[in-house]
Amino acid sequence: MNLTLTTLVPLLLNGLRLTLLVAIIGIGIGFLIGSLTGIALNANNKILRGIASVYIWIIRGTPLIVQALYVYFVIPNLLNIDLNNTSAGIIVIALNSGAFISEIVRGSLAGVDPGQWEAGRSLGMTDGQILFHFIIPPAFRSALPALGNQFITSVKDTSLLTVIAVGEMTQQAMNYASLSFDYVNTYSVLAVFYLALISLLILGQKQLEKRLNLPARKKSIRLKKIQLLAKEEKRHVNS
Repeated sequence: MNLTLTTLVPLLLNGLRLTLLVAIIGIGIGFLIGSLTGIALNANNKILRGIASVYIWIIRGTPLIVQALYVYFVIPNLLNIDLNNTSAGIIVIALNSGAFISEIVRGSLAGVDPGQWEAGRSLGMTDGQILFHFIIPPAFRSALPALGNQFITSVKDTSLLTVIAVGEMTQQAMNYASLSFDYVNTYSVLAVFYLALISLLILGQKQLEKRLNLPARKKSIRLKKIQLLAKEEKRHVNS
């Protein structure tokens, strides 16, 4: 067991760096894709809604492993380009997480009180200013738990990238186990690594939610005051 730990732990630490790299960059790009797609789903433009819906349907309807194989083997063939396995892994995580984030964004935007648009317009704000100041902040706060869960899911999903030989933690453990035949200790240590990593991410998510909770309450109170002022002004104009 000591020999296994001495040899395996450095390998897993190397794999951990790649796991986090692929997950962070992938979900960062996925957040941009998901935000744009989520906004498109709420748009009045049927073409944008159609494109967004097809993208989500394809990604949610196929396993991540199949997506990885397609991105790594099929797309480079079709486009006649070279794509290394790490870049392919990042693309897969980005596309996969983006599809799920888009639904989170769509639901969060739809859940914001429509009265905030009225309040913003009564103050002479443009739609862009209202979106930036009154719609996106509360929508982001309400979406934060789901976004945190999606990030954690994406970190775990990197283990499926072993199918295209991305050298993250699971791949490192599989390589070691195939040489040492010490499957019990190797995969037990791997499970502990994942458990520790995910536990830290969950703790970080909870702390971030607590930090944003107080500003959210203050913002909610301020928005209610603005809405009341807007209603009083509208009532005064109508009278």
